[in-house]
Amino acid sequence: MAAHPAWDSRIFRRAPEVGERTFPILHAGNFALPNQRGDFGSGAVDVMRGHHVLVVLLEQDPEAVHTALFRRRGFPIPRADDFSPRALQRTLPGQSGVQYFFSHRNRAFCLYLVIGDHGRRRRLVTAASAFLSRVEVQ
Repeated sequence: MAAHPAWDSRIFRRAPEVGERTFPILHAGNFALPNQRGDFGSGAVDVMRGHHVLVVLLEQDPEAVHTALFRRRGFPIPRADDFSPRALQRTLPGQSGVQYFFSHRNRAFCLYLVIGDHGRRRRLVTAASAFLSRVEVQ
């Protein structure tokens, strides 16, 4: 995975717990990401402001690519109407999110997007889409 340099973006692989397999995770924001973040961006969402966007791309277990959940092929194109405050792992005032499951290059992924202000979602989704158009999975 490669990311756009104008955003604060980090690709990492969390150390596995006993018996667990881990996969690459991309965190990217149009704000400074804190060093301590959970897989789905906990820690980062806490410092977001209304004009901020958080992009989380998590690779999933290779066997998942053949399941119904990941049948969508190719990167999804986020739409403002897909975002909802109820889609967040943890509801924070004003924030909104969306989660997409898809496969790309025979690999399974979850794309989780959080925006800082649901009322600005059209403009913020444009920023997220511009970032995602530059992400390459290798």
